[in-house]
Amino acid sequence: MTPEEIRTLGTEELGERILEMEDELFRLRIQNEMGQLDNPILVRDMKRNLARCKTIRHERELKGER
Repeated sequence: MTPEEIRTLGTEELGERILEMEDELFRLRIQNEMGQLDNPILVRDMKRNLARCKTIRHERELKGER
């Protein structure tokens, strides 16, 4: 996801998306440890996307948008 795509999401949608991404990251990490993950770069990409979402959520909180 690009930052522009993330910024178009509403605050509630962004929160839901963060929860989904955290769950998916957990699953990817488990798969990676078990040796079932074909592409370990997915873990890195998911971490980066999650960080982008959290950064934009934090920016909104600083602006006073809730």
